[in-house]
Amino acid sequence: MADISTVGSIISAAGALGTASMGLVDASKVFWGGPSRFGFGYIKKAVEPFSPDVADGPTALRQEDIIETLRANWLNGVAAADQKAKARTLIHLRLTLGDATALARLTGVPARALGSAAAKAKNGETVSPQELAVIAQFDAVLSAVLDEAYERADQLYRNAAKALSVVVAVVLALAATYFVNGVDWRQTLLVGLIAAPLAPVSKDLVTALQNAVAAVRAVKV
Repeated sequence: MADISTVGSIISAAGALGTASMGLVDASKVFWGGPSRFGFGYIKKAVEPFSPDVADGPTALRQEDIIETLRANWLNGVAAADQKAKARTLIHLRLTLGDATALARLTGVPARALGSAAAKAKNGETVSPQELAVIAQFDAVLSAVLDEAYERADQLYRNAAKALSVVVAVVLALAATYFVNGVDWRQTLLVGLIAAPLAPVSKDLVTALQNAVAAVRAVKV
């Protein structure tokens, strides 16, 4: 039976392999965004209906401009709250009189009131309390849509990054069998599979095992 120091060494080594694998996956972002490209599809799908590809007025942005701006923020890892705020701002810039009807249908608010409020805001005119309420309702629906899109995008990105880390760890572990004699490839495969999930908790797990062994020994005495 292996002693606690041997088990601790195995866990620490596996954790180090997992950490290295995560680092390699993170470093792959220099190649066209790497794993950061995962998840943005949810954001794009959510934003496209709110940015109809019709230029109306000098301040209106093309749909392509909005999508590429949000993609750049996503790939660069800008804080989620800031990304959502930028998305809302860009969509508001598209909230011209021409786009208001289409956007009103998406959010279930009165199209005429939303268009009137957008036109007044654009021209610097006073917006009535009723129109402010319509804009607030529009913002509430838009925020809910963006929240869902960014949460699902983040979940897909994190899951994809973890999966890629496992793949890298398995490849590295199997490659190591060429340098170590007498190692069963199935054991190596197991080490690779658990390395990435084990990395964040390896130190705590070793400490917990050591404390558990000490406690059992104390009880035995």
